[in-house]
Amino acid sequence: MSRATREILQKYWGFREFKGSQENIIDTILEGRDVLALMPTGGGKSLCYQVPALATAGICVVVSPLIALIQDQVNSLRKRGIKALALVGGISFDEMNDLLDNSLYGNYKFLYLSPERLQQEIVRERIQQMDVSLLAIDEAHCISQWGNDFRPAYLNCSILRELAPDTPMIALTATATQQVARDIVDNLQMTEALVVKDSFSRENIAYKVLVVEDKRYRLKELCAQNSKSIIVYVRSRRLAEQTAQYLNKNGSNATFFHGGISQKEKKKRLEGWMENKAKIMVATNAFGMGVDKPDVGLVVHFQVPDSLENYFQESGRAGRDGNPAAAVLITNQTDESQVKNQFLSVLPDIPFIKMLYQKLNNHFQIAYGEGTDENFQFNFNAFCDTYKLNQALSYDGLRILDQNSVIALSERFSKKTTVRFIATKDQLFNYLDNNRNTAAPTQVILRTYGGIFDYDTKINTLLIAKKANLPEKKIIAQLEQLKTDGIIDYTAQPSDLEIVFLVPREDDRTINVFAHKIKAQQRVKTDNVERMLNYIKNDKICRNRQLLSYFGEEKMDNCGICDVCTSLREVDKDVLKLVEHDILTLLKQKEQSSREIIKLLPYKEAAILSTIQGLLEDGKININTKNEYKLIS
Repeated sequence: MSRATREILQKYWGFREFKGSQENIIDTILEGRDVLALMPTGGGKSLCYQVPALATAGICVVVSPLIALIQDQVNSLRKRGIKALALVGGISFDEMNDLLDNSLYGNYKFLYLSPERLQQEIVRERIQQMDVSLLAIDEAHCISQWGNDFRPAYLNCSILRELAPDTPMIALTATATQQVARDIVDNLQMTEALVVKDSFSRENIAYKVLVVEDKRYRLKELCAQNSKSIIVYVRSRRLAEQTAQYLNKNGSNATFFHGGISQKEKKKRLEGWMENKAKIMVATNAFGMGVDKPDVGLVVHFQVPDSLENYFQESGRAGRDGNPAAAVLITNQTDESQVKNQFLSVLPDIPFIKMLYQKLNNHFQIAYGEGTDENFQFNFNAFCDTYKLNQALSYDGLRILDQNSVIALSERFSKKTTVRFIATKDQLFNYLDNNRNTAAPTQVILRTYGGIFDYDTKINTLLIAKKANLPEKKIIAQLEQLKTDGIIDYTAQPSDLEIVFLVPREDDRTINVFAHKIKAQQRVKTDNVERMLNYIKNDKICRNRQLLSYFGEEKMDNCGICDVCTSLREVDKDVLKLVEHDILTLLKQKEQSSREIIKLLPYKEAAILSTIQGLLEDGKININTKNEYKLIS
């Protein structure tokens, strides 16, 4: 069969030879066996199920987590003349019915769908009727509670075993530890599966951690120094917009990408970047999965990721063409406390989950032993206000109850109400003079939220109502008026959301059933953050070796190109003395910032910053109110 699969490879993709373990994986699938493929980003995972699907009769059912990833794969196959379709969100029942009919009778080779689709009876019934040649589970780490991107809906994938019992299955991922790999095999009920792990090593990527005082300035310099395409990862929508704006003001050509922009705008920005009309894409971490741009020369993490899995996968989007590339994490001394605050302080413990569940039942007056399949309209802001609950903790707590099938939340739950003032300040003041009824809420918004003239800003209408001493309905009506009159852009989320209680109320006993899972998942999240921080702090072991070790791959040789391998250990002590002498000489002339010192001295930035730190610790220099260094006389 190798000859036939190579002919398919050349006909549709233009490659003469397979790489890595691709051929072994494909041959195993064609023998009817299950496969777990652990391959690095850019390692050609999709070919491992696409080629054998084309080599056999029937249709390949592919489960994938993101709509963007599904659409990219389907478009790519269609461009090659391969019949593929997808069940994406926002389609009517009739349209879905037609697509499923096409899958049955239209000689299609690939059907892509999200794991949530497997909950729909019509989808399960049609798959059972199809001639399924192969089952493919992409981003399979999502099925494991130990995986960083655990999605409970992925547990539905095991039902495919019942729907197509004699069909081989392949699970694919680029970020699986040994524990996650075991979980994937168990949850997908794989029997005698071939587990293939290609080396995750990306020898063309130089991994670097830069500890700097002025992160934005360092980012600007990195982007200016790199002539190829760049991705800059941040953790918030606002920071994505702010960072792109900053880079554009400083001579770069940047755009931004996040979940708050329309599908039309996303497509426009992505195409502009793919076609090199924009050099830099500043994005939240949802960006990049399924985006095949081989010439990315630099990936920058402007903030600390929540796990090494995410960091490694996102960094792996650099250098997919095999040419030298860099993955740089820019950090400073305040980042550690910020990342712990963002990711760990909002982890609800068991007592909080139990309390939240009781409050939820009391709020809807559900008696003990009752509540199964009851639907309610749910105002989250009002609920938190009534019971004086922390919104972030409560949100994560509700998600945990949802994940463990105690409740089902409306999909709209995560959407937010946002406002941006589009009128100038002069226009706004003139408007308020003529529309006094909107003055109170407008003033509260301006006092409460910063940057509201520049960015779509998430607001809490209940909080505004309390501060303005007005009913929330009145605030919403006035926001609608401001939008109609062209003063603001206003995206409203209905405050009433649907919540369904899936099990009878048993208070603590309801939570005790899965309490051990919550504790385990909280430990995973805590360990992920700690390991990420340890990676940043460890400047003694090659970065590439640290990352590979995390994924269970021991490598004896250093990469030779990361910041650790090219660090101060290779700098002569006499040179360090010279660096110290030159810094002290500069500071005798005048007080200077680290940025100015780096510009003036012909040494590596790491050597200069390390020497400055040593001089501070030795009490030879200190820092003034302008962040400049000065001699201690």
